[in-house]
Amino acid sequence: MELLDKIKHNAIALKKRIVLPESFDDRTLQAADEAYAEGLAEIILIGNREKVLADAERLSLKNIQNILITDYASSEKTDDYADLMVKLRKHKGLTKEKALEFLQNPLYFSVMMIKAGDADGEVAGAANATGNVLLPAFQFIKTAPGISVVSGAFLMFLKDHQFGENGLLIFADCAVHPNPNAEELAQIAVSTGKTARVIAGIEPRIAMLSFSTKGSASHELVEKVQQATEIAQKSAPDMQIDGELQADAAIIEAIGRKKAPDSKIAGKANVLVFPDLQSGNISYKLVQRLAGAEAIGPILQGMAAPINDLSRGCSVSDIVNLIAITANQASIK
Repeated sequence: MELLDKIKHNAIALKKRIVLPESFDDRTLQAADEAYAEGLAEIILIGNREKVLADAERLSLKNIQNILITDYASSEKTDDYADLMVKLRKHKGLTKEKALEFLQNPLYFSVMMIKAGDADGEVAGAANATGNVLLPAFQFIKTAPGISVVSGAFLMFLKDHQFGENGLLIFADCAVHPNPNAEELAQIAVSTGKTARVIAGIEPRIAMLSFSTKGSASHELVEKVQQATEIAQKSAPDMQIDGELQADAAIIEAIGRKKAPDSKIAGKANVLVFPDLQSGNISYKLVQRLAGAEAIGPILQGMAAPINDLSRGCSVSDIVNLIAITANQASIK
């Protein structure tokens, strides 16, 4: 896949430090071994060194012994990280004792490595629920300036290249925010446009999806998408954003011309922004399973540093790909 090759090529050149807190998961160890072999990043594994090396031997992995393995239970940085945690959340009543307790969780330890400047990004979620991965990030990394909502985008590579950008469509939000309001939906659209530019290397044509096209239906759900479209257009005048559009009007040119003849996006969209998490998550999984699309992600958007969450059903290649994507995201200033 040409785009994925480009993403990996960029990652190799960037040499970012990506931390993997789930060293107890076999897929994570296999991905770390492969990512190291490909030179995608400086990999940091969190866990007990003896156990990690024993598991690597059991899996016949050759590169793990060359990877930095940091034990959260005995690291010399633990005390410094606890002090930093207290400094950041003393106003919330966080004590040093409680901070040290948090740091026994590798997800918190990884986040504090990033906050302290000892790592550039994190990939987790193979063995943890999304909420467990995101909570430490929300508490200590927080969102990027001007962004109040985190969202998850998927790169959808379709076999039929007539859709999107030669078969590439970007779906959001498919992973994080259950029911964004109009302002939040607009932020999701703009964040996804930035992902299209930085990760996919394409100029976004963003369709704000609904069950209505340009007022064909009247409902409060439609009004939310209409409002979000206006907000997004004003906040990112350099991006092509239009809505509200039904899915067929967004991606099929003949239907787009018929339903929205004045739209520059209709029929040509390469970024699809769904009105809520339910529709986005259902849609990406249906397209993946029924159309045989390759889904890469979710790519978390809106964090002040790249924290990416895997599906617990992920493959080794999914983790490797997300390591490369995270390295690319870490280059954004």
